[in-house]
Amino acid sequence: MKLSKRGEYALRSLINLGIAAKVGRRLVRVTELAKAEDLPIKFLEQVMQQLREAGYVESERGKHGGYRLAKPAEAIPIGAVVRLIDGPLAPIGCVSQTAYEPCNCPDEAHCGLRMLMLDVRNAIAAILDRYTLADVVEVTTRKMLTSGKPLPFSADGQILPAATRAKGRTSKSRAPVSSPTEGVIHQILGDYAI
Repeated sequence: MKLSKRGEYALRSLINLGIAAKVGRRLVRVTELAKAEDLPIKFLEQVMQQLREAGYVESERGKHGGYRLAKPAEAIPIGAVVRLIDGPLAPIGCVSQTAYEPCNCPDEAHCGLRMLMLDVRNAIAAILDRYTLADVVEVTTRKMLTSGKPLPFSADGQILPAATRAKGRTSKSRAPVSSPTEGVIHQILGDYAI
């Protein structure tokens, strides 16, 4: 499974809408979402349309219009959003639960590759289905606040561009994660995520 640009933009936009809601912003214009994450507006509009049609966001038209979450962030599973945008999580069709396709192997029931890919699919699904948008918003805001970075949407509705927020960010390599309970989100949220 590889997260597409469309999937990435959908998740980043939902996270920003979650942060906006957390700081009291009622609506966020698509131009603000694009500016916050340095995303192409036209493509983002298509992504937001798909999220709206699926019931994850609502929009209001007009001069003061924009987008907001259509349901509480706790009710938006990350796995469901990824499946909506990018389709099945399975790396090959013969292990997909939602889009099964027979493979070319002569004995699917005893195929070692299929068994391996089944484990891969299950691991990906377990992690993505474990977390909601609320978990990711919480870990994002916590990480930003503890590192002294302002949240992307200020109380007065002004947005801080992604480039400004990124100043001082350092890249650190992380040890590989062997289970969902050892992941970065779990480490930051601790018992909250369990």
